[in-house]
Amino acid sequence: MRKKAIVEDISIQHADARIPAKIYQERRSNVRYSMGKRGAILRLPVHLSSSEKIRYTEQFIQWVQKQLDKRADLAQQYQPKSYQTGDTLQVGQRIYELSVTQGDRKTHSAKVKGVVIELKLSEHQQGLALTKSVKSLLSRVIGQDFFPEISERVHALNRAYFQSDIKQIRLKYNRSNWGSCSSSGNINLSTRLLFAPQPVIDYVIIHELAHTKEMNHSKRFWSLVEGVMPSYKEKEKWLKQNSHLCDF
Repeated sequence: MRKKAIVEDISIQHADARIPAKIYQERRSNVRYSMGKRGAILRLPVHLSSSEKIRYTEQFIQWVQKQLDKRADLAQQYQPKSYQTGDTLQVGQRIYELSVTQGDRKTHSAKVKGVVIELKLSEHQQGLALTKSVKSLLSRVIGQDFFPEISERVHALNRAYFQSDIKQIRLKYNRSNWGSCSSSGNINLSTRLLFAPQPVIDYVIIHELAHTKEMNHSKRFWSLVEGVMPSYKEKEKWLKQNSHLCDF
């Protein structure tokens, strides 16, 4: 029977933020650092001595702080965000106003009424879990609000440059990538992209449409992208430098 991992919770101070972290001691032969969805993770062999554990933990903390220095958005990912009535949220050229109520309810809900987003939240969820739920809600309703024009833009660029058979277009909240294309012709775009300038949105759409011709990142693929948008590298640079600004 596999031995159960020993788990220790710690927090790492970085500027004004405290980053949650877990230390696992388990049956393994190496040491591994990673940044997970809910915090930093250190995985250690179970047989380490106390002094070795302290040394690796100190190295891990230094590694985490370096990762946070490299990416301005990383610390924000692990901090709860407050959503209050009267707050405004600008997405592209649209400005939404939040109306937030919290009460004894089982689930959360969101609805767009003109420029107002009504958020009805359960008081039974707090902290990072609540932040995650609200971001998903905002993504869903704002994505629905933007979908007609995004869909039309995908079809317009496809007609102009690719003439591919597009099965379905989806807008969904995704932090792992800006877009994807399936072999069956489904185009998926992250709602986080809605915060980007239109030329950057166009680049991601073109990138995914190019995958309908080349399901890889070969020279032929990049030649297709460059043929439609010669300045595509500038758009990639914008996404790398400003990804932390693209979130709900």
